Amino acid sequence: MPQADADEDLDAIASELYALPPAEFTAARNARAGLAAPAVGKRVKALRKPTVSAWAVNLLARDGQLADAVELSAALREAQDDLDAAELSRLSRQRRQLVAALAKQAVGLAEEAGGSLSAAARDDVEKTINAAVMDAAAAAAVLTGRLVTSLEAGDIDPAALADAVGGSLPGVVAPPPRDDLADRRARRAAEKAAREAERLANEAERELARVDARRAKAQERVDHVRERIDDLRRDLAALEADEQAAAGKLDDVERERADAAAKAKDAAKESERAQRALDDL
Repeated sequence: MPQADADEDLDAIASELYALPPAEFTAARNARAGLAAPAVGKRVKALRKPTVSAWAVNLLARDGQLADAVELSAALREAQDDLDAAELSRLSRQRRQLVAALAKQAVGLAEEAGGSLSAAARDDVEKTINAAVMDAAAAAAVLTGRLVTSLEAGDIDPAALADAVGGSLPGVVAPPPRDDLADRRARRAAEKAAREAERLANEAERELARVDARRAKAQERVDHVRERIDDLRRDLAALEADEQAAAGKLDDVERERADAAAKAKDAAKESERAQRALDDL
């Protein structure tokens, strides 16, 4: 069997074994060694039982929860290269928060799988995840999901790192070529300006929404007043029509009165003449 194929088979078997609780590891390893091809079986038989802390980290790696840590690792190295103190401080705080959260998840996964971690083992879990954030080679080892023992940030010896992984140790993927320092700083400045512009745009949108709300209330008041004016105009028109009708009736009565007054005057005169005629008799 070609060496590459043997390595691939070994790593596949090791990945399954290192996901098992440590108490089940030895029996499962021996069984798998007996089923594998002789060249691979011998190497499977040589796989070491993982510590409880390494097993917990393996569960976390298999669960896909370490991608954020690896991404943060690259950002930290770039900030260190740029000597960007503010960015480095922010990323360091983020690293501590992320490492603590991931360590808690790893412990939770181990407990769900029936394991129990001591305080020392929990510390080892956190140290291992922190090493993956701080060191690209440690990250590559942790992401295999085949850790045998815990890691700690610092000058990690390549031989010790290989010894901490069951099966083959992948090489560290080289990061893509980065722009020079001036370009990176210009990009960050542009990103900062874009964030500030977005903040100002959002603030302007909120102010516009507040003004629109006040405008809607003012428009509602104008509409109400205009409706009231229309009602009053209709009432005024009706009153004016009533006034014109009443004035017309008054004119008719005035004419009737004038006629009645004239007749009364004529009648009075006639009465006076009749009275004088009577007196003369």
